[in-house]
Amino acid sequence: MINSVRNTVLAVLNKNNYGYVSPSDFNLYAKQSQLEVFEEYFALYNKTINQENARVSGTSYADARKAIEECIELFSQTSTLTQVAPSSNRYFLPSLTTTGFDYFLINKVLCYDASGSSRVFKGEAEKVNHSQITMLVNSLLTTPTEQYPAYVQEGGIMTVYPSTINLPSEVDAQYFRYPKDPKWTYITLASGEPVFDQSQQDYQDFEVPLEDEYKLVSKILQYCGMSIREIQVAQFGAVEEQKQSL
Repeated sequence: MINSVRNTVLAVLNKNNYGYVSPSDFNLYAKQSQLEVFEEYFALYNKTINQENARVSGTSYADARKAIEECIELFSQTSTLTQVAPSSNRYFLPSLTTTGFDYFLINKVLCYDASGSSRVFKGEAEKVNHSQITMLVNSLLTTPTEQYPAYVQEGGIMTVYPSTINLPSEVDAQYFRYPKDPKWTYITLASGEPVFDQSQQDYQDFEVPLEDEYKLVSKILQYCGMSIREIQVAQFGAVEEQKQSL
């Protein structure tokens, strides 16, 4: 998809000789545009839920929530969290250095008994804030148990309660990761013209669905218009994006 998006962007720019966008600039604009599309999924999801509650949404092929859920679930990831220290109930949140992905949203935290030869599911941990956890832990009725655990977040660390959950491989997180940075890779001909080459090791296509290609084109054109100081290009991209969102 990334080569198709770039060719479309260049075709629009070259029609009136607005200018040329280098591969490095295109990759920067592509990254920002994909992030915008990705974050819009969650806003659209909230909108469709409100429409369902108001009974103004469709069903079957007109089920907008199902379509958005499928887009969001492309970025679902489940990873075993890494302990901060041995025998500690503190675990690192998903990141490039611990799980290979930065997380956008933690959906659920699952706790297991990893003391035996196999992992046995204990329970799903409930997220609580710091003002609640002290009261919960010191109450006989509401203190977290291994069947009903809880956790708090602080910086890039998650603390799981009760503290008996403190072994490696005992905590999994299911989360929505950020999309990988797209990269249009190329080889340079003798004439100096870059030619698309997806065999490069650092090649990365867009991760959003094909139906969102028009959004990427519109958003990248807006960045290009700002870069080459052509307001008409930016306006064209904004108008096309607005038309498709109606």
